[in-house]
Amino acid sequence: MNKNIHHEFAYQSRELGVQIEDTLGEPPDKKNYASVIKSLIGEYAKGTEIDDVNLLSFALADHLRFDDPAGLLAQCKSYDGGDAAKAITMVSCADAEAARALAKVAAANPELARKAIITAFLFKNTKRWAAEDNTLDALKEEEDAAEGNGMEDEDYVEPGQDFMDMFDSRGDGNGEQH
Repeated sequence: MNKNIHHEFAYQSRELGVQIEDTLGEPPDKKNYASVIKSLIGEYAKGTEIDDVNLLSFALADHLRFDDPAGLLAQCKSYDGGDAAKAITMVSCADAEAARALAKVAAANPELARKAIITAFLFKNTKRWAAEDNTLDALKEEEDAAEGNGMEDEDYVEPGQDFMDMFDSRGDGNGEQH
């Protein structure tokens, strides 16, 4: 992994990939995926506070245009304490509702917007930073590093779970439909 990428961004980016795969399902249900994304964007656009980096990056990943890739890559060094205002100017959205969602979050919680933008950027541009070290040992090291930041599995509850349960038609907690 590129040493300029903070380990938490690498972790969040991989988690985003898992979340997208889980939502798409097997076989991929693009209609369900699109409705989940549309609902999330709608919630963010109307100002609902969902303080979850992964959910915001999930909602925006397919709508963001990364106008300054080099600048975004430079923002990846620090998970906490980057330049949120600068990162927000490095992206744009063609979709009006997604642009409104990003603007609402950027105004209310610029740091959340910055982290989600960078997570989505890294997810969409893995060749720029990952040396494809997806071995179990590397992923375990990354997970251990995240846990070292006080996030023990049994103590950690994913924010926004109530929101994701809205999409759970089977009641099994996966939040996906088949």
